[in-house]
Amino acid sequence: MADVSPLLFAAVRFTLAGLLLVGLARLLEPSHVGRRDLLPMLGLGAVGIAAAQPFLAVGVGITTAANSALIFSTAPIWGMLLGFALGLERPRPRGVAGLALALLGVGLVVSGGLSLGDGDTLAGDLLVLGAAICWGCYTVLSLPLLERHPPLSVAAYPMVAGGLAIFPVAALFPVGVLPGAASLAWSVWGAAIYSLLFSAAFGFAAWQRGVRRVGANRVLVYQYLVTLIGVSAGVVLLGERFGPEKILGAVILLAGVYLARSK
Repeated sequence: MADVSPLLFAAVRFTLAGLLLVGLARLLEPSHVGRRDLLPMLGLGAVGIAAAQPFLAVGVGITTAANSALIFSTAPIWGMLLGFALGLERPRPRGVAGLALALLGVGLVVSGGLSLGDGDTLAGDLLVLGAAICWGCYTVLSLPLLERHPPLSVAAYPMVAGGLAIFPVAALFPVGVLPGAASLAWSVWGAAIYSLLFSAAFGFAAWQRGVRRVGANRVLVYQYLVTLIGVSAGVVLLGERFGPEKILGAVILLAGVYLARSK
């Protein structure tokens, strides 16, 4: 995020990762996407890629890794709310209580960011929250498509559509630096390749396969691992501060998500 425009990076990353998955899908799990599923595929790409990924890419660049991981862990809550709205789930007292706790935890994490010595992280926190909302919706909206198409196809085609849609956004709202490829350090190239192949291509394909096998609700609970790894990496690798207000917010937030998603 310090060396490359986050929006342009997101556009290139997901377009290339999507094209890679399209090739793999045609080879390993061929599936014809007809007119019936064209708009749902495009909609999925708009929510999960074109909206969520720019929010996340820009937000991570102006907040901390720990904040990002904690706030992004609320994705199951937003998936649950969409399930309520679509009639896929019925509101339960435990779910409502968990939602309230999770939102309180987010408030504590975000308010803690206001007092950081290296600047205000509120804008970044809110962008990551927008990404979490989109990601929860993306996972739930994938379910009808996964009933008719293999996971690779459901990951691939929305990814290409969403990645291409980010290019005009990157042109209209230039954020960050636009360096020449030759000027980038090998560490930046390594991070970009890791992000493209593993986080994007493998991560999305594996996520959709998991959603198809065990359902959106159980898969969304694995956001806990995103939180654990993200917070730990931010503290250990980046030297981020994780004070008492963040610890309290994290405990309340994760307790709320667990309560909301538990049976």
